[in-house]
Amino acid sequence: MGCGVMATIQAILEQKGFDVLTIRPAETVYNAIKSMEEHNISALLVMENDKLLGIVTERDYARKVILKGRSSHDTKVSEIMTGNVLMTSAEKNNTTCLAVMNKHHIRHLPVVREGSVIGLISIGDLAKSIIDEQQHLIESLEHAVSWSESY
Repeated sequence: MGCGVMATIQAILEQKGFDVLTIRPAETVYNAIKSMEEHNISALLVMENDKLLGIVTERDYARKVILKGRSSHDTKVSEIMTGNVLMTSAEKNNTTCLAVMNKHHIRHLPVVREGSVIGLISIGDLAKSIIDEQQHLIESLEHAVSWSESY
């Protein structure tokens, strides 16, 4: 990646991987939380027959199950998931996606291509990408300064 070129979501997915963990809407919230814990993640895409229906997060669990006194064994994912999920394409850049996520107060963004989910990025993925870009820019500038000082 050259100086001043922002990483695309495609580049981030190529580095992090295209694996997307999902759960069906009829599954229990308990199974969703168990899957999140097993994979050390904080969100699952809710899908049925390859169709994205929503997203369920640890925050949904805390706010819509625990604080409401519901049982995670009796509550279905469909009852607490967030529908109408914002999505992005692989061609978008990291700062554009970060701005969208900040504006809408979300931490995860599914990546779609031709109507199919191909990945999921988190705000942490974007922060890492931007920090890596800044580090690359700093190193390039330091190299340019040391090169010019040697002449």
